[in-house]
Amino acid sequence: MAKQDRAIRTHRTILLAAAKVFEERGYQAATISEILNCAGVTKGALYFHFRSKEELALGVLDAQDNHFHIPRRPCRTQELVDIVMLHAHRLQTDPMVRASVRLAMDQMATTLDRTGPFQRWSQLIQEILENAQTQGELLPHIHPPTTSDVIVGSFAGIQSMSQAFTDYNDLTTRATHLLRHLLPTITQPPIITNLHLTPTRGAHVHQETQQPQNQPTTTTTS
Repeated sequence: MAKQDRAIRTHRTILLAAAKVFEERGYQAATISEILNCAGVTKGALYFHFRSKEELALGVLDAQDNHFHIPRRPCRTQELVDIVMLHAHRLQTDPMVRASVRLAMDQMATTLDRTGPFQRWSQLIQEILENAQTQGELLPHIHPPTTSDVIVGSFAGIQSMSQAFTDYNDLTTRATHLLRHLLPTITQPPIITNLHLTPTRGAHVHQETQQPQNQPTTTTTS
């Protein structure tokens, strides 16, 4: 068990180091040597867990939505709000998530498949929209696959603006503005009036998911 725990810690240490280097240098400029120096591990230890720089980058990309939990709500549109706001909160507070997002948005990483996070977010939001549609929460014209892509793409743009202007410090405020503009084109008006949508919503949901008694049912895994 001690050996297994040590391997898990080493794996995490290497991923954190890779995330730091990728965030600072970009995927193309980052080197295995820099990651080794940052992690403080041997080359053998690194290659035991990751066979290449690309595999390291994919591991960082997966960290964006790994073990991401949203509690089930009677109102499925509230789940959509909670997903966006929790992700904004994690971008502000979790260095691994922040590095993963920046790597996903790195347009210079032309040899890296960066589609995974976008596909997983779109799929998750599509499922929630389909459930909301079944419950009569959405406007009649909504097509969940199209709308989910619009939401993910719009939030990606908001992330980039927030990172450029304030290093994500205003992201939760920008996210609430985005949702307040999008939701009236998606959701039935009576639903919108009952939503919990404030800049602190993500922190509240994060705290909720940390409670031992909480059993979240809406999840996404790598």
